[in-house]
Amino acid sequence: MQQLPLGVRLRDRAVFASFVAGPNAELLRHLERIAPGSGPTATWLHGPAGSGKTHLLQAVCNAVGSSGRAGYFPLAELAALGADALEGAGALDCACIDDLDRVADIPEWEYALFSLYRELEERGATLVIAAQAPPASLRWRLEDLRSRLAASVVFALRELDESQQAEALRRHAQARGLELPDESLQFLQRRYPRDIAKLCGILDALDDASLAAQRRITVPFVREVLGAPLGPAGAGSSA
Repeated sequence: MQQLPLGVRLRDRAVFASFVAGPNAELLRHLERIAPGSGPTATWLHGPAGSGKTHLLQAVCNAVGSSGRAGYFPLAELAALGADALEGAGALDCACIDDLDRVADIPEWEYALFSLYRELEERGATLVIAAQAPPASLRWRLEDLRSRLAASVVFALRELDESQQAEALRRHAQARGLELPDESLQFLQRRYPRDIAKLCGILDALDDASLAAQRRITVPFVREVLGAPLGPAGAGSSA
């Protein structure tokens, strides 16, 4: 696995094969084709929390990093460090910027992003951005940056239906070597938020607990480990 700047590491399971595309098949095909010099400098993904943006950005890094240099920059974590967190990113073959909306309308970050964009563009390298909103919906102070980001290839991540979400959870469980009975999966889908990121986090916690207790992940075990449900059926964020 590629070591990234500032101690940020890619997740082993963040690969294209473990992403259930559902209605996002065109987006997945576009990202799978990304390579230095392969097309437009910038691609912008937007969607709510838990829709798969981080998974896809890290999958791009894993794919490009097998033959080139890629970096993943989660601005939700790095914003407090200042725009110097992007130093050196212009030398990469692919820079993936997550949570970019966290730094829009902040002058030092906008100048750093504009400089990064120009460096990547001049070298034929690639920039992939994720945010909760499309570039036209964000407030920008730097017009040159706004116009370039507005010209990005923009994709809106669309929700998975219930069966596609179930398949995504099965793939996550399989990647961990976790046996997830259908009744336990259905229980989680009925009783916990329909947010893939949160549900995968719940599966990770259940896996750790089942290994410690040497027990299967049955519905009674799920109830025991997680306690009372987080809310009524179907409550919470959409996948």
